Amino acid sequence: MNVPFVSFKPMEKELDTDIRAAFERVYTASWYIEGKEDEAFEKEFAAYCGTKYCVGCGNGLDALMLALKALGVGAGDEVIVPSNTYIATALAVTYVGATPVFVEPDIRTYNIDPEKIEEKITKKTKAIMPVHLYGQPCDMEPIMAIAKKYDLYIVEDCAQAHGATYNGKVIGSFGDAAGFSFYPGKNLGALGDAGATVTNNKEIADKVRALGNYGSDYKYHHIYQGNNSRLDEMQAAFLAAKLPHLSRMNEERRRVARCYLEGIKNPEIILPFVPDYAVPVWHIFAVRTKRRDELASFLADKGISTNKHYPIPMHMQECYKELNIPQGALPIAEEISATELSLPMFYGMTDEQIQYVIDSVNEF
Repeated sequence: MNVPFVSFKPMEKELDTDIRAAFERVYTASWYIEGKEDEAFEKEFAAYCGTKYCVGCGNGLDALMLALKALGVGAGDEVIVPSNTYIATALAVTYVGATPVFVEPDIRTYNIDPEKIEEKITKKTKAIMPVHLYGQPCDMEPIMAIAKKYDLYIVEDCAQAHGATYNGKVIGSFGDAAGFSFYPGKNLGALGDAGATVTNNKEIADKVRALGNYGSDYKYHHIYQGNNSRLDEMQAAFLAAKLPHLSRMNEERRRVARCYLEGIKNPEIILPFVPDYAVPVWHIFAVRTKRRDELASFLADKGISTNKHYPIPMHMQECYKELNIPQGALPIAEEISATELSLPMFYGMTDEQIQYVIDSVNEF
Protein backbone atom coordinates (compact mmCIF):
# COMPACT_ATOMS: atom_id res chain seq x y z
CA MET A 1 0.00 0.00 0.00
CA ASN A 2 1.18 3.54 -0.75
CA VAL A 3 0.38 6.28 1.74
CA PRO A 4 1.41 9.82 0.67
CA PHE A 5 2.59 12.30 3.27
CA VAL A 6 -0.20 14.61 2.11
CA SER A 7 -2.86 14.45 -0.57
CA PHE A 8 -5.29 17.14 -1.67
CA LYS A 9 -7.36 14.74 -3.77
CA PRO A 10 -10.09 13.84 -1.24
CA MET A 11 -10.70 17.51 -0.40
CA GLU A 12 -10.55 18.59 -4.02
CA LYS A 13 -13.09 15.96 -4.99
CA GLU A 14 -15.54 17.15 -2.32
CA LEU A 15 -15.13 20.84 -3.05
CA ASP A 16 -14.75 20.66 -6.83
CA THR A 17 -18.07 22.36 -7.63
CA ASP A 18 -17.50 25.18 -5.12
CA ILE A 19 -13.93 25.82 -6.28
CA ARG A 20 -14.91 25.92 -9.95
CA ALA A 21 -17.78 28.26 -9.14
CA ALA A 22 -15.38 30.56 -7.29
CA PHE A 23 -13.09 30.68 -10.31
CA GLU A 24 -15.95 31.43 -12.70
CA ARG A 25 -17.27 34.16 -10.43
CA VAL A 26 -13.92 36.00 -10.31
CA TYR A 27 -13.12 35.41 -13.96
CA THR A 28 -16.51 36.69 -15.06
CA ALA A 29 -16.25 39.78 -12.84
CA SER A 30 -12.83 40.68 -14.35
CA TRP A 31 -11.71 42.18 -11.04
CA TYR A 32 -8.61 40.56 -9.58
CA ILE A 33 -7.17 42.71 -6.77
CA GLU A 34 -8.87 44.33 -3.75
CA GLY A 35 -12.45 43.54 -4.61
CA LYS A 36 -15.59 41.99 -3.18
CA GLU A 37 -14.11 38.49 -2.81
CA ASP A 38 -11.25 39.75 -0.67
CA GLU A 39 -13.58 41.89 1.41
CA ALA A 40 -15.96 38.98 2.01
CA PHE A 41 -13.26 36.49 2.94
CA GLU A 42 -11.58 38.92 5.33
CA LYS A 43 -14.87 39.46 7.15
CA GLU A 44 -15.56 35.72 7.35
CA PHE A 45 -12.06 34.76 8.48
CA ALA A 46 -11.97 37.48 11.15
CA ALA A 47 -15.23 36.09 12.54
CA TYR A 48 -13.79 32.56 12.45
CA CYS A 49 -10.76 33.71 14.45
CA GLY A 50 -12.80 35.73 16.91
CA THR A 51 -11.11 38.98 15.89
CA LYS A 52 -12.52 42.26 14.64
CA TYR A 53 -10.26 42.67 11.62
CA CYS A 54 -8.52 40.59 8.99
CA VAL A 55 -6.23 41.95 6.27
CA GLY A 56 -5.32 39.63 3.42
CA CYS A 57 -1.78 39.64 2.08
CA GLY A 58 0.55 37.72 -0.20
CA ASN A 59 1.76 34.98 2.15
CA GLY A 60 2.29 33.99 5.77
CA LEU A 61 5.75 35.53 6.02
CA ASP A 62 4.38 38.88 4.89
CA ALA A 63 1.50 38.57 7.36
CA LEU A 64 3.99 38.44 10.23
CA MET A 65 6.35 41.03 8.78
CA LEU A 66 3.56 43.54 8.12
CA ALA A 67 2.23 43.06 11.66
CA LEU A 68 5.66 43.79 13.12
CA LYS A 69 6.07 46.86 10.88
CA ALA A 70 2.64 48.12 11.87
CA LEU A 71 3.63 47.84 15.54
CA GLY A 72 6.74 49.89 14.92
CA VAL A 73 9.24 47.07 15.40
CA GLY A 74 12.42 47.85 13.50
CA ALA A 75 16.16 48.41 13.51
CA GLY A 76 17.75 48.05 16.94
CA ASP A 77 14.84 46.05 18.35
CA GLU A 78 14.83 42.42 19.43
CA VAL A 79 11.95 39.96 19.07
CA ILE A 80 11.67 36.75 21.09
CA VAL A 81 11.01 33.75 18.83
CA PRO A 82 11.13 29.99 19.47
CA SER A 83 14.34 28.23 18.51
CA ASN A 84 12.30 25.41 16.96
CA THR A 85 10.10 26.59 14.10
CA TYR A 86 10.06 27.17 10.36
CA ILE A 87 12.51 29.87 9.34
CA ALA A 88 9.77 32.26 8.15
CA THR A 89 9.18 33.24 11.79
CA ALA A 90 12.72 34.57 12.17
CA LEU A 91 12.80 36.01 8.65
CA ALA A 92 9.81 38.22 9.45
CA VAL A 93 11.82 39.74 12.28
CA THR A 94 14.90 40.16 10.09
CA TYR A 95 12.90 41.79 7.28
CA VAL A 96 11.82 44.68 9.54
CA GLY A 97 15.43 45.24 10.59
CA ALA A 98 15.10 43.71 14.07
CA THR A 99 17.04 40.80 15.57
CA PRO A 100 15.44 37.42 16.36
CA VAL A 101 16.32 36.12 19.83
CA PHE A 102 15.83 32.37 20.10
CA VAL A 103 14.17 30.80 23.13
CA GLU A 104 14.12 27.03 23.60
CA PRO A 105 10.88 25.01 23.37
CA ASP A 106 9.26 22.62 25.79
CA ILE A 107 10.55 19.26 24.56
CA ARG A 108 7.09 17.73 25.09
CA THR A 109 5.02 20.21 23.06
CA TYR A 110 7.74 21.57 20.70
CA ASN A 111 6.38 25.06 21.44
CA ILE A 112 8.24 27.94 23.11
CA ASP A 113 8.76 27.38 26.84
CA PRO A 114 7.29 30.36 28.76
CA GLU A 115 9.64 29.68 31.67
CA LYS A 116 12.65 30.41 29.45
CA ILE A 117 11.45 33.73 27.99
CA GLU A 118 12.25 36.23 30.74
CA GLU A 119 15.95 35.40 30.84
CA LYS A 120 16.23 36.48 27.19
CA ILE A 121 14.48 39.84 27.60
CA THR A 122 16.70 42.93 27.33
CA LYS A 123 16.14 46.66 27.01
CA LYS A 124 15.98 46.12 23.25
CA THR A 125 13.17 43.55 23.38
CA LYS A 126 10.07 44.87 21.64
CA ALA A 127 7.86 41.83 21.06
CA ILE A 128 7.31 38.12 21.59
CA MET A 129 6.35 35.94 18.65
CA PRO A 130 4.93 32.62 19.89
CA VAL A 131 4.43 29.97 17.20
CA HIS A 132 1.57 27.49 17.45
CA LEU A 133 3.77 24.83 15.88
CA TYR A 134 2.38 21.79 14.04
CA GLY A 135 -1.14 23.03 14.86
CA GLN A 136 -0.76 22.87 18.66
CA PRO A 137 -1.48 26.04 20.67
CA CYS A 138 1.25 27.63 22.76
CA ASP A 139 0.71 28.15 26.49
CA MET A 140 -0.52 31.70 26.00
CA GLU A 141 -1.50 32.81 29.54
CA PRO A 142 2.05 32.97 30.96
CA ILE A 143 3.32 34.46 27.70
CA MET A 144 0.71 37.21 27.89
CA ALA A 145 1.60 37.85 31.53
CA ILE A 146 5.27 38.28 30.61
CA ALA A 147 4.37 40.62 27.75
CA LYS A 148 2.27 42.74 30.10
CA LYS A 149 5.01 42.81 32.75
CA TYR A 150 7.62 44.10 30.30
CA ASP A 151 5.27 46.11 28.06
CA LEU A 152 5.94 43.96 25.00
CA TYR A 153 3.85 43.29 21.91
CA ILE A 154 2.66 39.79 21.06
CA VAL A 155 2.45 38.71 17.43
CA GLU A 156 1.15 35.14 17.12
CA ASP A 157 2.49 32.96 14.34
CA CYS A 158 -0.58 30.91 13.43
CA ALA A 159 0.69 29.65 10.08
CA GLN A 160 0.07 26.01 11.01
CA ALA A 161 -2.84 26.30 13.41
CA HIS A 162 -6.03 27.54 11.73
CA GLY A 163 -8.85 26.82 14.17
CA ALA A 164 -6.79 25.46 17.08
CA THR A 165 -8.01 26.55 20.51
CA TYR A 166 -6.36 27.43 23.82
CA ASN A 167 -8.64 27.07 26.86
CA GLY A 168 -11.59 27.19 24.46
CA LYS A 169 -10.51 30.37 22.66
CA VAL A 170 -9.36 30.33 19.03
CA ILE A 171 -5.68 31.14 18.58
CA GLY A 172 -4.88 34.34 16.74
CA SER A 173 -7.12 36.32 19.06
CA PHE A 174 -4.71 36.60 22.01
CA GLY A 175 -1.96 38.92 20.82
CA ASP A 176 -1.79 42.41 19.41
CA ALA A 177 -1.85 40.77 15.98
CA ALA A 178 -1.42 37.36 14.39
CA GLY A 179 -0.21 36.08 11.06
CA PHE A 180 -1.70 33.20 9.06
CA SER A 181 -0.37 31.38 6.02
CA PHE A 182 -2.70 29.93 3.40
CA TYR A 183 0.02 28.01 1.58
CA PRO A 184 -1.72 25.13 -0.25
CA GLY A 185 -0.64 22.50 2.29
CA LYS A 186 -2.09 24.32 5.29
CA ASN A 187 -5.31 23.22 6.98
CA LEU A 188 -6.91 26.18 5.20
CA GLY A 189 -4.94 26.42 1.99
CA ALA A 190 -5.26 28.55 -1.12
CA LEU A 191 -4.38 27.33 -4.61
CA GLY A 192 -1.19 29.35 -4.45
CA ASP A 193 0.52 31.63 -1.94
CA ALA A 194 -1.66 33.74 0.34
CA GLY A 195 -1.77 34.98 3.92
CA ALA A 196 -3.55 37.25 6.36
CA THR A 197 -2.97 39.35 9.46
CA VAL A 198 -5.73 39.40 12.06
CA THR A 199 -6.11 41.83 14.97
CA ASN A 200 -8.63 43.47 17.26
CA ASN A 201 -7.01 46.87 16.78
CA LYS A 202 -8.34 49.02 13.94
CA GLU A 203 -5.22 51.19 13.82
CA ILE A 204 -3.02 48.13 13.36
CA ALA A 205 -5.35 46.69 10.71
CA ASP A 206 -5.41 49.96 8.76
CA LYS A 207 -1.63 50.25 8.91
CA VAL A 208 -1.10 46.64 7.80
CA ARG A 209 -3.40 47.24 4.85
CA ALA A 210 -1.58 50.40 3.85
CA LEU A 211 1.85 48.81 4.30
CA GLY A 212 0.86 45.91 2.08
CA ASN A 213 -0.39 48.29 -0.60
CA TYR A 214 2.85 50.19 -1.29
CA GLY A 215 2.33 52.21 1.89
CA SER A 216 -0.74 53.82 0.37
CA ASP A 217 -3.92 54.74 2.22
CA TYR A 218 -5.56 55.81 -1.04
CA LYS A 219 -4.47 55.74 -4.67
CA TYR A 220 -1.16 57.53 -5.36
CA HIS A 221 -0.97 58.78 -1.77
CA HIS A 222 1.82 57.01 0.16
CA ILE A 223 2.18 57.52 3.90
CA TYR A 224 4.64 54.66 4.53
CA GLN A 225 7.51 53.00 2.70
CA GLY A 226 5.40 49.94 2.07
CA ASN A 227 5.42 46.61 0.28
CA ASN A 228 3.36 44.97 -2.42
CA SER A 229 1.56 42.17 -0.58
CA ARG A 230 -2.15 41.80 -1.22
CA LEU A 231 -4.53 38.85 -1.23
CA ASP A 232 -5.79 38.56 -4.79
CA GLU A 233 -9.45 38.01 -5.60
CA MET A 234 -8.98 34.49 -6.98
CA GLN A 235 -7.27 33.16 -3.87
CA ALA A 236 -9.76 34.96 -1.63
CA ALA A 237 -12.61 33.26 -3.48
CA PHE A 238 -10.97 29.84 -3.17
CA LEU A 239 -10.37 30.37 0.55
CA ALA A 240 -13.95 31.51 1.09
CA ALA A 241 -15.15 28.31 -0.58
CA LYS A 242 -13.03 26.21 1.78
CA LEU A 243 -13.56 28.10 5.04
CA PRO A 244 -17.06 26.72 5.84
CA HIS A 245 -15.57 23.22 5.78
CA LEU A 246 -12.49 23.95 7.90
CA SER A 247 -13.89 22.96 11.30
CA ARG A 248 -15.22 19.67 9.93
CA MET A 249 -11.94 18.89 8.22
CA ASN A 250 -9.97 19.79 11.35
CA GLU A 251 -12.13 17.37 13.30
CA GLU A 252 -11.24 14.62 10.84
CA ARG A 253 -7.56 15.37 11.41
CA ARG A 254 -8.19 15.00 15.13
CA ARG A 255 -9.73 11.59 14.48
CA VAL A 256 -6.62 10.49 12.58
CA ALA A 257 -4.44 11.82 15.40
CA ARG A 258 -6.46 9.92 18.01
CA CYS A 259 -5.99 6.72 16.03
CA TYR A 260 -2.23 7.31 15.93
CA LEU A 261 -2.03 8.21 19.62
CA GLU A 262 -4.03 5.16 20.68
CA GLY A 263 -2.60 2.71 18.16
CA ILE A 264 1.16 3.40 18.06
CA LYS A 265 2.77 1.35 20.83
CA ASN A 266 6.38 1.14 19.69
CA PRO A 267 8.70 1.98 22.64
CA GLU A 268 11.18 3.50 20.16
CA ILE A 269 8.65 6.23 19.33
CA ILE A 270 7.92 9.37 21.38
CA LEU A 271 4.37 10.49 20.57
CA PRO A 272 3.10 14.09 20.66
CA PHE A 273 2.02 15.43 24.05
CA VAL A 274 -1.21 17.43 24.25
CA PRO A 275 -1.67 19.66 27.32
CA ASP A 276 -5.11 20.07 28.88
CA TYR A 277 -5.37 23.64 27.61
CA ALA A 278 -4.88 22.68 23.96
CA VAL A 279 -7.15 21.46 21.19
CA PRO A 280 -4.73 21.03 18.27
CA VAL A 281 -5.66 20.91 14.60
CA TRP A 282 -2.80 18.54 13.70
CA HIS A 283 -1.32 20.30 10.71
CA ILE A 284 1.64 18.00 11.39
CA PHE A 285 1.71 14.76 13.39
CA ALA A 286 5.28 14.84 14.70
CA VAL A 287 6.88 11.89 16.47
CA ARG A 288 10.45 11.60 17.70
CA THR A 289 12.95 8.77 17.74
CA LYS A 290 16.71 8.47 18.09
CA ARG A 291 16.54 6.28 14.98
CA ARG A 292 14.73 8.87 12.86
CA ASP A 293 16.49 8.22 9.57
CA GLU A 294 16.15 4.46 9.99
CA LEU A 295 12.42 4.82 10.63
CA ALA A 296 11.98 7.09 7.61
CA SER A 297 13.78 4.57 5.39
CA PHE A 298 11.81 1.66 6.86
CA LEU A 299 8.49 3.39 6.19
CA ALA A 300 9.56 4.47 2.70
CA ASP A 301 10.27 0.83 1.83
CA LYS A 302 6.67 0.11 2.83
CA GLY A 303 5.32 2.88 0.60
CA ILE A 304 4.71 5.38 3.42
CA SER A 305 5.94 8.93 2.84
CA THR A 306 7.21 11.01 5.76
CA ASN A 307 8.84 14.40 6.28
CA LYS A 308 11.27 16.06 8.69
CA HIS A 309 10.29 19.34 10.40
CA TYR A 310 12.92 20.80 10.52
CA PRO A 311 16.25 18.99 9.99
CA ILE A 312 18.50 22.06 10.42
CA PRO A 313 17.65 24.40 13.30
CA MET A 314 17.54 28.11 12.50
CA HIS A 315 20.63 29.11 14.45
CA MET A 316 22.66 26.62 12.40
CA GLN A 317 21.40 27.87 9.05
CA GLU A 318 23.99 29.72 6.99
CA CYS A 319 21.70 32.74 6.62
CA TYR A 320 21.90 33.34 10.40
CA LYS A 321 25.60 32.73 10.91
CA GLU A 322 26.03 36.43 11.77
CA LEU A 323 24.16 35.77 15.04
CA ASN A 324 27.20 33.72 16.11
CA ILE A 325 25.20 31.07 17.93
CA PRO A 326 27.39 27.95 18.13
CA GLN A 327 26.22 24.39 17.76
CA GLY A 328 25.18 23.10 21.17
CA ALA A 329 23.94 26.49 22.39
CA LEU A 330 20.29 25.54 21.81
CA PRO A 331 20.30 21.82 22.61
CA ILE A 332 16.54 21.28 22.72
CA ALA A 333 16.01 22.72 19.23
CA GLU A 334 18.94 20.65 18.01
CA GLU A 335 17.51 17.51 19.64
CA ILE A 336 14.14 18.01 17.97
CA SER A 337 15.75 18.72 14.60
CA ALA A 338 17.71 15.47 14.85
CA THR A 339 14.87 13.23 16.02
CA GLU A 340 11.54 14.56 14.62
CA LEU A 341 9.68 12.67 11.90
CA SER A 342 6.25 13.65 10.58
CA LEU A 343 3.81 10.89 9.71
CA PRO A 344 1.14 11.15 6.99
CA MET A 345 -1.64 13.49 8.04
CA PHE A 346 -4.30 14.86 5.71
CA TYR A 347 -8.04 15.18 5.33
CA GLY A 348 -9.47 12.11 3.63
CA MET A 349 -7.07 9.46 4.91
CA THR A 350 -8.83 6.10 4.79
CA ASP A 351 -9.10 3.78 7.77
CA GLU A 352 -6.93 1.32 5.85
CA GLN A 353 -4.21 3.91 5.33
CA ILE A 354 -4.30 4.96 8.98
CA GLN A 355 -4.06 1.39 10.23
CA TYR A 356 -1.29 0.57 7.77
CA VAL A 357 0.79 3.48 9.10
CA ILE A 358 0.14 2.37 12.71
CA ASP A 359 1.02 -1.26 11.98
CA SER A 360 4.15 -0.27 10.10
CA VAL A 361 5.41 2.05 12.84
CA ASN A 362 4.76 -0.65 15.43
CA GLU A 363 6.63 -3.17 13.30
CA PHE A 364 9.76 -0.99 13.23
